[in-house]
Amino acid sequence: MGAYIVRRLLLVIPTLIGILLVNFVLTQFVPGGPVEQAIARAQGGGDVFGGFAGANNDAGVTEDLNTASDSSYIGARGLPPEFIEELEKQFGFDKPPLQRFLTMVWNYARFDFGESYFRSIGVIDLIKEKLPVSITLGLWSTLIAYAISIPLGIRKAVKDGTSFDTWTSGVIIAAYAIPGFLFAILLLVLFAGGSYYQIFPLRGLTSDNFDELSAIGKVLDYFWHIALPVLASTIGAFATLTLLTKNSFLDEIKKLYVVTARAKGLSESQVLYGHVFRNAMLIVIAGFPAVFVSVFFGGSVIIETIFSLDGLGRLGYEAAVARDYPIVFGTLYIFGLMGLVVAIISDLMYVLVDPRIDFEKREG
Repeated sequence: MGAYIVRRLLLVIPTLIGILLVNFVLTQFVPGGPVEQAIARAQGGGDVFGGFAGANNDAGVTEDLNTASDSSYIGARGLPPEFIEELEKQFGFDKPPLQRFLTMVWNYARFDFGESYFRSIGVIDLIKEKLPVSITLGLWSTLIAYAISIPLGIRKAVKDGTSFDTWTSGVIIAAYAIPGFLFAILLLVLFAGGSYYQIFPLRGLTSDNFDELSAIGKVLDYFWHIALPVLASTIGAFATLTLLTKNSFLDEIKKLYVVTARAKGLSESQVLYGHVFRNAMLIVIAGFPAVFVSVFFGGSVIIETIFSLDGLGRLGYEAAVARDYPIVFGTLYIFGLMGLVVAIISDLMYVLVDPRIDFEKREG
């Protein structure tokens, strides 16, 4: 098993390089890059970066833009070539694409993501600042989805064809059909002061007086703030996992070893949790990376935006719109690395659930 893990870890390297290469090539053909946006703003095209520059107008690039935009006649005539060359140098576009890519790969291997184009702060500091929000949504949503879906799926498999199975299937299908962002808006309208009740806060992970609260108060305040975002993130994964668990258990219950176990006089609990559970849970565990990645990466942008949570998803989206490539590639690198590590952890969980599985022998 150790050799298998080492091989999987080594495969992470070319996979990450491939992800970065594909996206790097795509960015070379995307119109409106950072230099073009800077030129448009200096020529009087308005604040291209919006609130992205924010209070950080002391950054070198922003100062140059403000200086150029103060002279209306310069914008009318077009910018001097020297100014454009200076912009390209500041953004690093004065070097050939291959050199820029190799430099980026070498820096990222050392977790050196550089500095944001339009914020006077390092990318790694921004990621550290935003990561707790995304981890909160992804981790709690995945854990809650599994905690509810596995017992409910087992119960539905045991009660297959009964009224309990029918009405719970209706609820699950309805939950699956509701988009996460629509459910999030519904929760805001109903419980966050939209039109009915003001029970939960509208934004943030903690209250303004969080530091003044007791230890128990801090825990309660934290869960009070994440209740609605986590619920909105969980609904889709909950429906999928429940049906996956039910179908997996139904397939195992019909097999001959279950009939043999019952013929030996074992109780239904011993049959389900002593024999069926281990085999049926394999496919559920195999879906763990997909569930975690979809909740952590896919839904985080929309959920974070709706509930005004400043996490990695929202940061990456704003950076992509503003063409802040250091942040775009930095968040992409972190997302890809975490997804690959979660996939390896999933394989380890396979072995923990069923020690008979040996990935090394299968590869041999």
